[in-house]
Amino acid sequence: MATTLLKIEELINGADMYRNLTVPELVEEAIQNGEGVLTKDGALSVSTGAFTGRSPKDKFVVQDEVSNNLVDWGKVNQPIAEEKFSALLEKVLDHLEKKEKLYYLEASAGADEHYTLPVRAITEYAWHSLFAKQLFLREWPAKGAFDPFTVIYAPSYKADPKVDGTNSETFILVSFAKRTILIGGTEYGGEIKKSIFSVMNFLLPEQNVLSMHCSANVNDANETALFFGLSGTGKTTLSADIERHLIGDDEHGWSPDGVFNIEGGCYAKTINLSRENEPQIYDAIRFGSLIENVVLNEDRTPDYKNVSLTENTRAAYPIEFIDNAMLPSRAGHPNTIVFLTADAYGVLPPISKLTKEQAMYHFLSGYTSKLAGTERGVTEPQATFSTCFGSPFLPLAPERYADMLGKLIEQHDVDVYLVNTGWTGGAYGEGSRMKLAYTRAMVNAAINGQLRDVETMNHDIFNVEIPVAIEGVPSEVLNPRDTWNDPNRYDVEAKALAMKFSENFKRFTKASESVIAAGPLVI
Repeated sequence: MATTLLKIEELINGADMYRNLTVPELVEEAIQNGEGVLTKDGALSVSTGAFTGRSPKDKFVVQDEVSNNLVDWGKVNQPIAEEKFSALLEKVLDHLEKKEKLYYLEASAGADEHYTLPVRAITEYAWHSLFAKQLFLREWPAKGAFDPFTVIYAPSYKADPKVDGTNSETFILVSFAKRTILIGGTEYGGEIKKSIFSVMNFLLPEQNVLSMHCSANVNDANETALFFGLSGTGKTTLSADIERHLIGDDEHGWSPDGVFNIEGGCYAKTINLSRENEPQIYDAIRFGSLIENVVLNEDRTPDYKNVSLTENTRAAYPIEFIDNAMLPSRAGHPNTIVFLTADAYGVLPPISKLTKEQAMYHFLSGYTSKLAGTERGVTEPQATFSTCFGSPFLPLAPERYADMLGKLIEQHDVDVYLVNTGWTGGAYGEGSRMKLAYTRAMVNAAINGQLRDVETMNHDIFNVEIPVAIEGVPSEVLNPRDTWNDPNRYDVEAKALAMKFSENFKRFTKASESVIAAGPLVI
């Protein structure tokens, strides 16, 4: 492996390597290389080809002396042998050596200097280097809390599954011992971002820091709110609030000192984006930003309603492009936590107050629906349980993260709410998506402390407390049963989902009796 590490250094210092280019230089390179075009507002528009979402079945963790006894091996963290990783790395480096141009970037992850990870990115495409520059922190720390990780991205190299031990021609391999991430066979930019997030989810808990798949914002009184949820549930949209300062839209750490952003940018879904509904995100898409798989009109204005390429259209931009962003991206301990779910069955209440035990139950459950386009093969919403609202990115056992969250909720007396941004009045295909204006009103009331002592009604199936009234929200919307034309059919569907919760939770054998009892009531 020493020879391979030397080869990486020779590649970085080679004549064909473009090192730490500025944003304008990277944009120029991408255009000259034919990787993309500028939109009317100056953003770089690119297409990611056949891969318009992550490839979770192609992600592997190298089984070595560092990972062997810590990683929660299984379908999410698939093991691959060290010798397979080394052999494929050697072949990818040989492939990259033949390229006329390569791009090298030094950046970092973790806005709190006590927990910063230096990141080096070697990419075949200029736009991938721009993506990394805008999504990570744009400083190379004088001394990081951790040793650097190197991302090597070769989208034009395709693996041979029979020889390389992969599942397909695509591969995302993480080696904790060699501190290297190897990506190939896909052009999707999100693989860079989520690979480093997975690394931080491995490193931070060892430092007594809870790593979280959530967005975060804070008001002028330093009252912080966290928004947990998978892609498409509303983390980015709901945390972009003109009345509050954005800490970050997707990845955070919660340390003994408070909350900090792991990233330096945002990666927002743009499907049906409008200035009216999401002005901060809309106006952030300008020169220096990237848009992925968005169809352009003849005048090069983005058509955010056009999903002919994918529903997982994206924009990547630095957090400074949000006018009221919190810089540096750190704040105090949270006052409020919101769990976001997009319920495809249309039976969960739009907002529920949770006890600590209920919070632990729903955090471990991580119920939502995968939305179309966020993963290969997902063409319509599917009910899923993603532990800690981020199972695909968690190398450690889920109980490790859940135990840390439970202790922090209790220690800091945090209010927790479950918010359904999915369907109401019926399941997907029959009902309608919850109006964003209603969700914003409910979330604002929660994070402003207005729901702490309000009157509630108990949901006798999901075993949660529903506020009776919230300003700006019709009362009949708050109780999902009232929104269905056939209340009896609602009961049937609600009980069916409650059963799915119960069946899923059986795998958490170490959960306490009080946490188990906090879940939905199976009748």
